[in-house]
Order: sequence, then C-alpha cells, then structure tokens
Amino acid sequence: MRLPLIILAVWVLMALIGQWPQLDPHDIALPDILLPPSTAHPLGTDELGRPVLDRLLAGAGVSLLVAVVTVVISASIGIVIGLIAGYFGGWIDRVISRLIEIFLAFPGMLLAIAMAAMTGPGIENVIIALSVMGWVGYARLVRVQVMSLRQREHVLAAVGMGQTAPVVMRRHLLPLVMAPVWVEASFGLAGAVVAEAGLSFLGLGIQPPEASWGGMIRDGVRYLLVAPHLVLMPGIALFLVVLAANLLGDALRDRLDVTSHKRP
Repeated sequence: MRLPLIILAVWVLMALIGQWPQLDPHDIALPDILLPPSTAHPLGTDELGRPVLDRLLAGAGVSLLVAVVTVVISASIGIVIGLIAGYFGGWIDRVISRLIEIFLAFPGMLLAIAMAAMTGPGIENVIIALSVMGWVGYARLVRVQVMSLRQREHVLAAVGMGQTAPVVMRRHLLPLVMAPVWVEASFGLAGAVVAEAGLSFLGLGIQPPEASWGGMIRDGVRYLLVAPHLVLMPGIALFLVVLAANLLGDALRDRLDVTSHKRP
C-alpha cells in the first residue's frame, strides 16, 4: 500500500508545483521546436517549443481537479440515492433501480462522450459529464449495503425510539457503508483520470492552450516517430497514476474486508 500512496503523493505534489507562477506551460518558443530532453528542458519541448515538463505539471493539476471533484460529486449523489432506495424500499426502490438500470445500459465512456458533446468542451462540462456517469456505481453499492443493514438490531432500536429516517440513515447506516464506498472511490479516481484524458484526447475535454495529459498525447501522436517524448511522458504519468489508484483500491478492499481476515 505504500507504493501507491507515494505515487499519488507525487501526483498531488506535481499538481501543486504546476500552479507556480514561475512556470509557463503556454510559452511558445519557435526556435526550440521538438527539442529532445536536455539540461535546459529536462523533458524536451513540444511542436510549439513549449516545455513538456511545465505542461506535464500543469496537466497534473487538471487531472487531479477533475478526478477529485468528480469522485466527490458522484459519491455524494450516489450515497444519498442509495440510502433512500435501500432504506425505504417499495416503489421508491423500484423506481431508483430502474433508473440505475437505464444508466447501466449505456457504456460509461459513450455516455460521457455524449454528455460532453451536448454541453461543450471545458473543465466544468467534463466534470458534469463524468459525474452524471459516475454516481450509478455508488448508488448501487450503497443500496445493497443498506438493504442488508436495515434489519440490524441497532437500526430497529433507533426506529423504535422514534428517530426520523434521515437521522437513522445518517447516524446508523452511513458509517457502516462508508468502507466499501472508500474502495469504490479509489477505483472511481482512476476511472475519472482515464475518462478525462480520453475526452481531452478526442477534443471534447480540456481545450488548448490549457495543458491536459490526454491533449498532450493527442498532439504528440503526429510527431511520434521524430519526438516520442511528447507521447511517452504524459503516457507514463497517466499509467502510473491510474495504476496507483487501482492498487490503492485493491489494498483498501483487502484491509477493510473483515470476512477475509483470519480470526486468531
């Protein structure tokens, strides 16, 4: 679990460094077009002479912002909907279940592309598109957990004492369903990073001259044979972040799954 945390910490550090005013990822220098990595430019330059390192750091901030905000919004919506469906059951659960099935019927990335195409490019619209796609997993997970917990003795005792449904869900059910939600959020973080890069690669996400790892890969594909560093640098960064988030999710799942722990 230590290695994924180190990689994610480096990702956050890169995002913070990318906000320094000394860096200029948009500085065009035509004499420095497609320079290989050197002491002056550790990661080389792109087709407009812009430092790849500066743009990589700026892209880290974009991917971090999109991923974190998307996960927070998706998890918040999904948790509320899942709590309501699992606790009340009946026709409310049936309506919400049908809504979840409708969203699951569409491929996630295809739905995000459609949403981004309708709302237009931009970081805010990317977050909206990914959030519309991402809440379903959290809602389905929380719904199943709540349905298995609502007949527990402490929940029935709270209902018998006259506590309202919002209080019961917030105090007695929500803390018990957060463990699997944290696992889902770590996988959702990786999915959001990949989705943002994919939308930017297709031209539906972050728009030039703003830096995005997906956009950097898209622009670098044309110069892959003469300047492979344009694709390799953002590609490696994207690979490491997604790998670290998935490994973190696996580690959290193993640690929080009490059924897999051996009893002394």
